[in-house]
Amino acid sequence: MFPIRLKALRKGQKISLKQLAENLNKYSKDSKHHNTPAQIGNWERGVRSPSYLEIKKLSSYFNVSMDYLIGRTSIQHVNLETVLMSENKITFNDQTLTHHDRYEIFQLINGYLHGKDNNNTENKNNEYQESLNLDLDDDK
Repeated sequence: MFPIRLKALRKGQKISLKQLAENLNKYSKDSKHHNTPAQIGNWERGVRSPSYLEIKKLSSYFNVSMDYLIGRTSIQHVNLETVLMSENKITFNDQTLTHHDRYEIFQLINGYLHGKDNNNTENKNNEYQESLNLDLDDDK
């Protein structure tokens, strides 16, 4: 499962083995363990298995859980707030989202959910009134 997920994550971000190796080397402050394109290619083909530290580095880089990456869980929980506020490159329709874009999207989603909660509360109150046969609109 790990080789398939690693390759899917890499290809999903449209980066080469060389780019991933370079990015991981920049991302990690551990100068003792440099990643190479050949090493990552071996992981993707299942020829070799990465160490715990390499899996941890990959999961942090791709912003996924280690359990997801190694196949312990097929459902990946994604906190959209964390994704929007992360330093990872985010694209939509092949356009890179700026920090301002991300903030605006966050505000839109937050406003939508807040409005949705208010509508649900109002609907529940109306349903309760209807079930009691209360006619609060008439001044009789």
